Amino acid sequence: MRLRLLHPTDAPRFALLLLSLFIVMPSRGWAAWSDRARQYFPQVDFSRPRPGDPVRILLQLAWLSLVKPPFARRAGRTGSWPYWLGLCRRALAAAAGWCRRVGFWLEARFPQAFDPVRLRVSVEGVAEHAWWRSAAVRAACYLAAALLGALLVTTPFDEYSQAVFTVVLLLLALWVKRIPGPVPTLILMVFSIAVSTRYIWWRATSTINDDSWPNLIAGLILLSAELYAWLVLLLGFFQSSWMLEREVVPLPADAALWPSVDVFIPIYNEPLRVLKPTVFAAMSMDWPPGKLRVHILDDGTRDEIREFAKQAGVGYIVRREHKHAKAGNINHALGVTDASFVAIFDCDHIPTRSFLHNTMGGFLKDDKLALVQTPHHFFSDDPFERNLDTRGEVPNEGELFYGRVQDGNDLWNASFFCGSCAVLRREALLSVGGIAVETVTEDAHTSLKMHRRGYRSAYINMVQAAGLATESLSAHVGQRIRWARGMAQIFRSDNPMLGRGLTLGQRFCYLNAMMHFLYGIPRLVFLTAPLAFLLFHAYTIYAPALGLVLYVVPHMVFSVMSNSRMHGEFRRSFWGEVYETVLAWYITLPTTVALLFPGLGKFNVTAKGGVVEEDHVDWSITKPYLVLLALNLLGVGFGVYRAWTGPADEVGTVVVNLCWVAYNTLLLGVALAVARELRQVRVSHRVQSRLPVSLHLPDGKVYPCHTLDYSEGGMALALPEGLHLRLKQNAELTVSMRCGGRSHALPCRLVFSKDGRLSVRFVGLSLEDEMALVQCTFGRPDAWQRTAEREHEGTPLGGAWDIWRMGGRSLWQLLLQAALPFTVRSGRWMGFWSWLGSLLPRQPHIYRDSK
Repeated sequence: MRLRLLHPTDAPRFALLLLSLFIVMPSRGWAAWSDRARQYFPQVDFSRPRPGDPVRILLQLAWLSLVKPPFARRAGRTGSWPYWLGLCRRALAAAAGWCRRVGFWLEARFPQAFDPVRLRVSVEGVAEHAWWRSAAVRAACYLAAALLGALLVTTPFDEYSQAVFTVVLLLLALWVKRIPGPVPTLILMVFSIAVSTRYIWWRATSTINDDSWPNLIAGLILLSAELYAWLVLLLGFFQSSWMLEREVVPLPADAALWPSVDVFIPIYNEPLRVLKPTVFAAMSMDWPPGKLRVHILDDGTRDEIREFAKQAGVGYIVRREHKHAKAGNINHALGVTDASFVAIFDCDHIPTRSFLHNTMGGFLKDDKLALVQTPHHFFSDDPFERNLDTRGEVPNEGELFYGRVQDGNDLWNASFFCGSCAVLRREALLSVGGIAVETVTEDAHTSLKMHRRGYRSAYINMVQAAGLATESLSAHVGQRIRWARGMAQIFRSDNPMLGRGLTLGQRFCYLNAMMHFLYGIPRLVFLTAPLAFLLFHAYTIYAPALGLVLYVVPHMVFSVMSNSRMHGEFRRSFWGEVYETVLAWYITLPTTVALLFPGLGKFNVTAKGGVVEEDHVDWSITKPYLVLLALNLLGVGFGVYRAWTGPADEVGTVVVNLCWVAYNTLLLGVALAVARELRQVRVSHRVQSRLPVSLHLPDGKVYPCHTLDYSEGGMALALPEGLHLRLKQNAELTVSMRCGGRSHALPCRLVFSKDGRLSVRFVGLSLEDEMALVQCTFGRPDAWQRTAEREHEGTPLGGAWDIWRMGGRSLWQLLLQAALPFTVRSGRWMGFWSWLGSLLPRQPHIYRDSK
């Protein structure tokens, strides 16, 4: 027989089974077995087990098997091995009989699910039985699981029992972790929830120090931050427990049945060179020409944008009153257009030709489908990737949301609008008054309104558009501040846990999305909590060092292990804390103000398409990091002093807090490394890709080549192996590419040629040439297929190594450049300090780019 768990709704029953493994219920059989065990193993105290007991039991069993057959009843049986063989035979016969009886019972009770030939039970068939599908049985399963979970969490253990519990559970988790598939992931989630909830219960009931008001207040602040982190952990498990992986719904074969689509491209003050590829790609999407209308929504009312729209033959929409920023701009366009569906792209998001083919089919199958969202992908480096040089090695900040979270939301019909790369049904959009204008995260709020009215959403986890990431850390921080403020506004003014229209799953998914952006204060608490003891001798956690290790370490290990299993393809372990450390200081005040006064705050446009002229440290951004770093380094000094001069029974507590401070110091070191803006003067960002092209020389010769990278400004080409061309710089060349059965010739000039590689720059391109270039490169249906090929991190140790490597190197550079006197850094001492610094792991090489 084989049981298969096919859906996350079966998780409560599975959790019930798992939790029952750790609860021993007293019974007569258990008492009889205990008496017999004590009789044969008198040297083992089963009420208080010890680490060596398993070895003692195994040795005793081996001895008894040789000298005395245990449990023997018949006289005259002196040999041990014949008895053991008979005992095994009888045990196997009893098990076979039990299996037959269970099979007969299943066949009689669930005839539609039981296959008597293959002896296999199908979970689908059992689930179809009316008795199993009844609400009472489901409620009983949930209640039993909750009771067992409460018993597991609240049962007090001494240090030894807690250690045994943790070790046994960890061994099971390490075994389960090796099994592929989503079901073992659910098992690890159950383990992590049990351990983390047990830790929170222990913290709340056994570690609060109330001997003085300062200690009590400090302890409650830390406990509140931990409760927040625990709640976000539970919501995150719920939200991302199972990826739906929705398939693309095909369109009807008859194109006459395809609906009309208005494409909106809102723009405010972004450069025209950023807008052009998006417009050309939108115009080139595979859709009947009479049913596709592209509109530029110019909220900046610039003449150059108007002239470009006229030349390109697309719609140009402006408004007199510029209220409500992007939301008001789109709402105005809804009033002057009439297509059944609206596709929205930010001005820097370049869609592929297949975008509408992959998103529109679901609308024709489901009249209540209001939104189809696709991922946001960025072909330029964000500040973390550029300043730490991690592109291609470490997933960027957004990949977790678009790779895992949104796909998990889709399971609960809670995937929401992200402002771009999406299609919306006009009827559903107008039914909620258009794009929401009450908050600065108008996209998510609009989805919430449509879900309240019973509309459905879908998420297609297939990259169908790509855009530009923020160029600087300050712009990145500004964008995240707007997101955090907007989510706090929604939480305050239109809380998903209140009001009608949402399912429980939708409420939890929206709640987690909003709670996530409230991490500012908790993260600052975690960055400063150990200083309460090291600087002021305040016990925020009133427990011995051994207790901290036995409860804190399992909580961290299981949460990291579970999240690594779930999210390892989309985020490396510990990098979430890096992002939070960088942003915590800056989102704390906006989110707090938004919670108190949700009407305050305005929409700010994220700058795109800029450059960084030279290497520099953004000191205005780093001020909070430097203050926190100085406090933590001061805590290290006080900790060493307390360990040297303090009482012996506090040494363990000092060591635990010093480890905590050391980790915080490394996180702050990485934050400082991100704030060191590296030179990036390329206006057009290159995309690495291998595409076939033909190179035409001035003498008429043609050579087949392939691209190494491309942009709207130029290409890098690889010549056939063994071919070396002697060309002058700025030589006039032509590159031809094929797209849709046509060949497009693009004039260019040579920038340099070396070792079989050429770099060319496009010159004198007409609008038709620019559109052809976009069609052959950014607009290809398979342009971003490589982004779906992600590799799992394997082990969380890689993320920990990243923190040590980057944080340690950054702190060392700061020490050399700021803390040491110039006289020490010069002359003969420089060689010594350089050699000492070489002992630390190197930070990745500096990213330098040129035109």
